[in-house]
Amino acid sequence: MRLLLPTFLLAPLFAIAQDHSTSKVHWVSIEEAQAAAAKDGKPLLIDMWTPWCGWCRKMDAATFNDERTAAFINANFHAVSFNAEGGDTITFNGTVLTNPDYRPENARGRNGTHQFAQGTAVVNGGIGYPTIVYITAKGELIGPDQGYKSPEDIEVVLNYVSSGSYTTVPLADYKATFQSAPK
Repeated sequence: MRLLLPTFLLAPLFAIAQDHSTSKVHWVSIEEAQAAAAKDGKPLLIDMWTPWCGWCRKMDAATFNDERTAAFINANFHAVSFNAEGGDTITFNGTVLTNPDYRPENARGRNGTHQFAQGTAVVNGGIGYPTIVYITAKGELIGPDQGYKSPEDIEVVLNYVSSGSYTTVPLADYKATFQSAPK
């Protein structure tokens, strides 16, 4: 019993990070996504999350594991799961990006913001999590969409971006005429 108590007390700490091992979305690295997009022209969907973000975990479990949502993402996007406060070095559009303020001792808590997140996920001067960042196949920023999105909430934006409608129609107008696919 003495050995089980510390295990139960520490268990929540290990559940903090995003666990995509059972995800229905096919997540790839940013470099893999850009290479694939260059070949097939599909846009990128970047899930920006942090280890301490409860809404990020909820979105991962409820939205990205929804059968219809995951199938649509897998068919129409190259999906990237990105820890916006992580220490990974990535290459995006030929530029090497890091998190110069990353502290390994804070890996499960708040940390510095990665340069990639700073360059793509800012809305009105700040970054909130979760944020989904949409990027064209050519590596151009379409835009960030901050906050938790249910499968119903995200459906319209996924269709808006994947159809290319964002180039000609304001999102509000698109939402006003959007018809959800039958379930």
